[in-house]
Amino acid sequence: MMNPGPRYMVISALAFALMGSLVKLAGEMAIPLLQIIFVRALVSVVLSLWDLRRVGVNPLGHRRGLLLARGLSGFLALMGVFYALMHLPLAQATVLQYLHPVFTALLAFLFLWERPSAATLCCVLLSLIGLGYMVSPYWASTASLDGSHLALLAGLGGAFGSGVAYTLVRKLIATEHPSVIVLYFPLVCIPGTLMLGAGDFIWPTATGWLILAGIGCFTQLGQVALTKAMQWDSASRATSLSYIQILFAGALGWCFFAETPTMTTLIGSGFILLGAAISFWMQPVRQLNH
Repeated sequence: MMNPGPRYMVISALAFALMGSLVKLAGEMAIPLLQIIFVRALVSVVLSLWDLRRVGVNPLGHRRGLLLARGLSGFLALMGVFYALMHLPLAQATVLQYLHPVFTALLAFLFLWERPSAATLCCVLLSLIGLGYMVSPYWASTASLDGSHLALLAGLGGAFGSGVAYTLVRKLIATEHPSVIVLYFPLVCIPGTLMLGAGDFIWPTATGWLILAGIGCFTQLGQVALTKAMQWDSASRATSLSYIQILFAGALGWCFFAETPTMTTLIGSGFILLGAAISFWMQPVRQLNH
């Protein structure tokens, strides 16, 4: 049987790229960051519970401690990712976010005993070189820590949090339904956003509500497709193909936000995409479920 993992990862990458574009639009409409996450989480709860009821699965799952840890790491990562999307060019924020396979490969080795192949190590090395090119203008700057620096750090923090979350997904997928894993993410996000930022919430326009609903729907699609992809491949190999989101984000940023990537971003992205291609095409396929 043909491995469906790559197909799910392409679907996931496109969905997340569309989500990122909508997050940027929501930021331009002055919708608070935590409100964006809150509405996104509400949509995810409704869709996850509907899917779990359809298949007759207990929504609370079995390994609830790990499920809560996955939800918390995803929530913290999402705050960093969304902040970067709102304050950096779309393609650059996406490149930072998709350093997460570097962290996923390291964490999967430390906690899941997934020994990285030579291709994975090559991907990590090229990704770090690409990151160096991307951040070099910031390190060379003598300015104090401004919004761009904070957005850069938020993007890197989001990538690390995503690596933690994806590693937990690989640990949980053997015993939990994909929608159970996805459900715990909004179960943490909803109370977290209400406690941290409910006082700043606003009432969006009709267009704003449509954008927020789109963020929730595309993120849900991306999460479910990603989780299904990890049923078929190792964590590091499955997530390496998600780098294609960089291409989707670059095209969307150029078409809808008139963003032209800087030379350092293009060079850095090239190294990262090369590493991802090597990681995906040269690693042996591990079909985990049939």
